[in-house]
Amino acid sequence: MAKPIMAKATAVWLVDNTTLTFKQIADFCDLHELEVQGIADGDVAAGVKGFDPIANNQLTQDEIDKGINDKLYKLKLKFNAAAQGEEARRGPRYTPLSKRQDRPASILWLVKFHPELSDGQISKLVGTTKPTISAIRERTHWNIQNIQPIDPVALGLCKQSELDMAVQKANAKKAKEGSVMTDDERRKLVSTEQSLGLEPEPKIPSAISGLETFTLGDAEDEDEEEELLVDADSLFNLPDAPSEEDEETEDK
Repeated sequence: MAKPIMAKATAVWLVDNTTLTFKQIADFCDLHELEVQGIADGDVAAGVKGFDPIANNQLTQDEIDKGINDKLYKLKLKFNAAAQGEEARRGPRYTPLSKRQDRPASILWLVKFHPELSDGQISKLVGTTKPTISAIRERTHWNIQNIQPIDPVALGLCKQSELDMAVQKANAKKAKEGSVMTDDERRKLVSTEQSLGLEPEPKIPSAISGLETFTLGDAEDEDEEEELLVDADSLFNLPDAPSEEDEETEDK
């Protein structure tokens, strides 16, 4: 349900100037009924000046009269064509002060691992400005030597779903332009869920790739197996140890 602007100040005005119930005012202003009761008792919103919803084109006197006559009636916010789409308006993402120092690291990560993302997409993801993105992309940022790339999802600057959606849009845009993508670029342009479903990349064969170990069980018959059984001493061509008779002969 849409709520009026300056909801608490509107509730103050309705408490002071009407006989609407706390429940009706709470429902209209999207507040808790006890909070409205606190306003009436002076415990809540002390010093807040009332905001007239009639003068500000949010409510009509006829609507207030309906609520006064019927205590179960729910007030309806007056339709304002000029306010349509206000909630859907997009602005720069707010980044808490404690995380603003992490934005350069996340920008560098996005520039490095997702170069297909535009400056506008990066700006919406981490809540930064295009000049800052350009400075990091061109490596002219004043602290570029000390910045290490860190995933913005790990830093809590954006959600994985938001990053995946931005990557998918970049993928669709690049495909629409008809540009040729390498396998590596194609993997970067897909979302996390899609990349997990891709076939594994072919591995480069090693120097011993394809060589198989031959065991005795692979022999076709017993004769071949006997030929494989080689005396260990013969491998080293070790001479036989001299007997005691040979040693006596040498002594003589």
